[in-house]
Amino acid sequence: MYKLPIKDIWSGRIDSTEEKNSFRFHQTVAVKSLKELAENENAFYFIGFECDEGVRRNKGRIGAAKGPNEIKKALAKLPYHIGEINTVDVGNIACEGSEMEKAQKELGGAVTALLQNSGTPIILGGGHETLYGHYLGVREYLGGDATLGIINIDAHFDMRHDQTPSSGTMFRQILEQDENAGYLCLGIQDFGNTKSLFETADAYGCIYIREESIEENQFRDTFKAIDAFAEKYDFIMLTLCTDSIVSSEAPGVSAPSPFGLEPKTVRKLLRYIVSKENITSFDIAEVNPAVDENNKTATLAALLVAEVMKKFNKK
Repeated sequence: MYKLPIKDIWSGRIDSTEEKNSFRFHQTVAVKSLKELAENENAFYFIGFECDEGVRRNKGRIGAAKGPNEIKKALAKLPYHIGEINTVDVGNIACEGSEMEKAQKELGGAVTALLQNSGTPIILGGGHETLYGHYLGVREYLGGDATLGIINIDAHFDMRHDQTPSSGTMFRQILEQDENAGYLCLGIQDFGNTKSLFETADAYGCIYIREESIEENQFRDTFKAIDAFAEKYDFIMLTLCTDSIVSSEAPGVSAPSPFGLEPKTVRKLLRYIVSKENITSFDIAEVNPAVDENNKTATLAALLVAEVMKKFNKK
């Protein structure tokens, strides 16, 4: 299921071939296979997850499997403001047919390897089932005893009780199997979740802040909740579902959100969370080029990924 990185994706405008301050991502990102990585390379690693089988099972709009490469293409054109740390594209994991669970396991193995190499994985989905593979990799790397908090920026809990795993079940799966994991969700919408899902979230100890409450008191209450959550766990990992963003700015998603968060709000949340010292990694999910408008959502996703990298605590 592993696919080598495509060098031609990393192309674009060139302002200078010598002055590094004029470089864009495509002039800076190295392209390597997982077997070619330098030992203990303190780098950002892009790894894509070409899968939307979970979205299909969850009866959403498929097409997010094409998201990783479109995000990379949009990133390639951006000016590079990440500092001295290296950035490497290591390719994609592609779900073959309906073998989502196998693909998630393979993604997890890749994430573990990147963390073991002193790297910071930046996982580009894919449906939000991407998160489960991301989690498997982080948990394997940390071992079973470390406590792990998962922060999700999302309109939906993704805690359905469906017997078949999908893009709507991951957080319940994790909390059922991992007594050392916790869950904070930012951006929840009442009309994006049934009353039963709110009851499930409460039963599993999920902490959540509704979309309309994120910016109250100039983010003070939200930042206080993030601080308390991050301090409670040995490590935290972060996932962003782009359907949390208002659909006028992110139309290319599985479940568009007319009352979603503004991009600047999401940017502020991302910047704050990734500055935490115990953050391990980040994934972005649900960018669906098949229903996007002039690459609007892929471009926004690329900008948010770049913001994460710029503010990440390892910078």
